[in-house]
Amino acid sequence: MTEKDSSTPKIVKDSDNERERDYIFQDNKKTVFGASFIIVVLILLIVAVLITAYFLDWY
Repeated sequence: MTEKDSSTPKIVKDSDNERERDYIFQDNKKTVFGASFIIVVLILLIVAVLITAYFLDWY
């Protein structure tokens, strides 16, 4: 059997280094746009829930 690497992968991959593969995100425009888009949508959803709670007297 092969021994697995038990080290935690790094979060962001340098786009210039093609040899290393154990990264969660890559440092490119698609990843930055996708992460930014998801964060903005989550913030908008939280604000929408707070506004709804205010108008429905759930506070």
